[in-house]
Amino acid sequence: MIRGIRGAITCDHNSREEILRRTEELLSEIFKRNEIEVEKISAIIFTVTKDLNKTFPAEAARKMGLKFVPLLDMQEMDVEGALEKVIRVLVLYDTEKSQNEIKHVYLRGASNLRRDLDG
Repeated sequence: MIRGIRGAITCDHNSREEILRRTEELLSEIFKRNEIEVEKISAIIFTVTKDLNKTFPAEAARKMGLKFVPLLDMQEMDVEGALEKVIRVLVLYDTEKSQNEIKHVYLRGASNLRRDLDG
């Protein structure tokens, strides 16, 4: 079964280094909490708010060794009053776990986005 694992993290500022560092932090925590095997990842979709435009989050995933995983970067909808400087991710993963066993990860300023999901 393919399951979606959600996550988000905020950046302090808009720089290539910060976007790469925070993306790696988020993916590492998702992989750790869900015991991810790279071979079972179907795809990863990243979105960023419009104020993060110095690099693609997928670059961090490639640097982590995700050479053959399909990755897609997109810009988040620009909703008035929404949290700024946010990287969001959806990992599509082949697992036997049920939906309620999936551990979604929200870090730093994004921790308030989905308290109902973040274990």
